[in-house]
Amino acid sequence: MKNRIKELFSRKNSNVLSVFYTAGFPQLDSTVRVGQALQKAGADIIEIGIPYSDPIADGPTIQESNKVALENGIRLSIILEQVKELRKTVNIPIILMGYVNPVMQYGIERFARDAAAAGVDGVILPDLPMDAYLEDYKQLFSEVNISNAFLISPTTSEARIRKIDQETDGFIYAVSASSITGARGAFADEQRTYFKRLQGMKLKNPYLIGFGISNHETFSEASKYSSGAIVGSAFVNMLRDSKDKEKDIQTFVGSLLN
Repeated sequence: MKNRIKELFSRKNSNVLSVFYTAGFPQLDSTVRVGQALQKAGADIIEIGIPYSDPIADGPTIQESNKVALENGIRLSIILEQVKELRKTVNIPIILMGYVNPVMQYGIERFARDAAAAGVDGVILPDLPMDAYLEDYKQLFSEVNISNAFLISPTTSEARIRKIDQETDGFIYAVSASSITGARGAFADEQRTYFKRLQGMKLKNPYLIGFGISNHETFSEASKYSSGAIVGSAFVNMLRDSKDKEKDIQTFVGSLLN
């Protein structure tokens, strides 16, 4: 069984663009149309957010999109159905990102089986402790060929980064700052120091930089130090305000890459 994340990084290891958006936002049925438009526009990875009532790591933009999506009636079972529908037309990697609580409520084994059947390639569960992952999730995910991406930040110790690198089988999510999500203007010197430190560690897995990537400048700079970058809040803002999503998604992705 192929894993599209591993496949992607085996042939492309620079300027990889992963775009995050919230499932069920702005409308309940937006999930599929947005994903299709992202592939068409040239994104490399689609990262679909699982809305949660208390998204503590997220800034105002993504918090608000979570609230709207939940009010629209989105839930994990619907998201998996939407991914299944998306898979009929989309062949780039699809990652589900969210807090571990909805996954536990759904049932870990059931989630792993249903996510794989729907065509999910990977998950990012920021609040899942590594020990719990290794004990309860790793074997399950491995059996159904789902990659798990751990987060690291400027305050993560070298020993922990090495351990994460050892336990990763897709890519590592390098958070650019110890803060909440949100679009920012430019990187500070201490962030560049952190990026250079990661570069110097010669990790075996690729890593993508996220948090604060909002335009061509931040995407290009992040990509100098890594395999690429993850864009979230800036894209969600655009979706909220867009009157012509397909056209605006094309323009947004183009503005990041060119």
